Amino acid sequence: MKIRLKQWAVAASVAGAGLLSAAFYNMPVSYKGVQKFPYRVAGLTERQAAAHLLSRFTYGATPGQVDAVVKEGLEKWFAQQLEARQSDDSLTQILNHFDAITFTNAQLVAKYPRPGQLTKMAIRDGVVNKDSIKTDRKEYRSVLLSYMQQNGMAPEQELFRQFINQKVLRAAYSNNQLQEVLTDFWFNHFNVSITKNQCAVFIPAYERDVIRPNVFGKFDKLLLATAKSPAMLVYLDNFSSVGNDGGNARQPINNNRTAFNALMPAMGNDTVMMAKVQKARKAQGVNENYAREVMELHTLGVDGGYTQQDVTQAAKVLTGWTLYPMGDEGYGGGIKKQLDRIGEDKLAQRGFVHEGDFLFTPNRHDKGEKTVLGKHFGPDGGCQEGLDLLEMLAHHQSTAKFISRKLAVRFVSDNPAQTLVDKMAKTFTDKDGDIKAVLLTMVSSPEFWSANAVREKTKSPFELAIGAVRSLQAEIRQPYQLYTWVNKMGEKKYYYQAPTGFPDKGQYWINTGSLLNRMNFGLALASSRIPGVKVDLAALNNHHEPESAQAALLTYSKLIMPERNLTETVKRLTPMLNDPQLISKIEAASAKIKPAGNAALSERTMMGGPDTTSADKPSKGKNVLAMQGNSTNSAMLSQVVGVIIGSPEYQRR
Repeated sequence: MKIRLKQWAVAASVAGAGLLSAAFYNMPVSYKGVQKFPYRVAGLTERQAAAHLLSRFTYGATPGQVDAVVKEGLEKWFAQQLEARQSDDSLTQILNHFDAITFTNAQLVAKYPRPGQLTKMAIRDGVVNKDSIKTDRKEYRSVLLSYMQQNGMAPEQELFRQFINQKVLRAAYSNNQLQEVLTDFWFNHFNVSITKNQCAVFIPAYERDVIRPNVFGKFDKLLLATAKSPAMLVYLDNFSSVGNDGGNARQPINNNRTAFNALMPAMGNDTVMMAKVQKARKAQGVNENYAREVMELHTLGVDGGYTQQDVTQAAKVLTGWTLYPMGDEGYGGGIKKQLDRIGEDKLAQRGFVHEGDFLFTPNRHDKGEKTVLGKHFGPDGGCQEGLDLLEMLAHHQSTAKFISRKLAVRFVSDNPAQTLVDKMAKTFTDKDGDIKAVLLTMVSSPEFWSANAVREKTKSPFELAIGAVRSLQAEIRQPYQLYTWVNKMGEKKYYYQAPTGFPDKGQYWINTGSLLNRMNFGLALASSRIPGVKVDLAALNNHHEPESAQAALLTYSKLIMPERNLTETVKRLTPMLNDPQLISKIEAASAKIKPAGNAALSERTMMGGPDTTSADKPSKGKNVLAMQGNSTNSAMLSQVVGVIIGSPEYQRR
């Protein structure tokens, strides 16, 4: 989607600035089966095509990367990205400092207990009295913190901080950029959320072990891996879905377990109410959440041809899928005793399936006959029923179309040509859901290179932030500071509550307030006002000092936005160069606009630590010249580069 100049002008006026008003050729195989890309059909030069390729399959080109891709060959570069075997030694050394991101799910459950679980353990061990929870909160928190430290535990927030830090660093520094972009894409497709506390601790391993290793493989393997993962099982409640022995399964309760939740507020210490709650738990029956979302969001699409009856039947097929117990204090404590009695060596002959953190329990599975999309399951097909169902969904024609369109929306345009989607869907079907093959079909098609695709996508806040630090070759020492800015601009990674994931359309990201925040970010980054993120603007131009602000605008626009026609952009940005009050005007305007709901959290709110967001802002009334008074030219350059990053042209990719 193109960012409307009128909309950007509105943002600038609110700030008070008042300043913005080919025929086909032969296509031989060129590298490891990758056909010569047909970019000349669309009238693109090789350098323009390289820039487009980088804008789609990386988080943004680094200085000189267009030249490097041209020298290497576009097809060779893309083929190597599909292999994801580029050396990342420097990044690996940095990530080695984050020990928690290597833990298994069982280790994470033990190391980072949820608050309620921690309280239960502390009461059991006689560390706190349950009555003190209500009487002295400060002392209670202090005792719990000491208890955690003595037992080798830590708050969940520490885990999330490490996890988020590695996300930022991988996106900014990995040489295997396509792998990182696809990891983000597929995580969003199979979304889980930290907002659902029960599954939060499983999310780091979900991205590491389920999503990232499968982004270039077969779609059915990725689908199955997500279905069996603790994060997804808990997020969409399938871990608690229970059938019965005879096939006459109870009616599914409300998908949000209202029968259980409605009793909670009034429960207190009433034993009668407690008994009712326990009864509600036992009667929870089949849960349809996962069955519905696996069809609507993960495979077939909302118009994929299924009915509510198919959802209900699929939910029955998937009963009994749950988590293997993770320690005495973790999930499945009750099941653990049963498994211990049976013995690990006898589980299979009793119909159980134990694979890693996944457990199929036959006594919780609906053993009756089921029919989904005309295919019959059962009776008593056990775990294999669910596997067969997921394979059927993964290979359905509607899935081929739905996944192909979603990939085209992500990598081509918000409204991709139907001809392109059809070609991709055919490859999806012919190649057994091979994601690499579908991507190759997409990038080898003229539609990918057409004028309707080049620079027609809008950067999300995360793409903007990471792209900016890559284009400026910024040194990131405190990655969480960038995450805080991404939140401010409206994208709170890993916290999107709905299973849909973030929308991948430009209209979701762009409005007057978001544009002001993006301009704020650009100015803060360029002037090194984001703690722990440093840039050397002079080094980008080989320490050649521009003769004027106008010269700097032209020079740095070409460096930061290579292979674009910048005539109109330079014309629109020029009036902003010499306004010494630009930053304070932008900030004042931003303060008047209510932030987006998913972005209005400071680091303190999120992580329980000191609020450092004030360090991101200049003192009220100061401008960039006053802040960098030791070098007027440096201040000028910072303002120029900040304006470029905040410009509408830079928001496009």
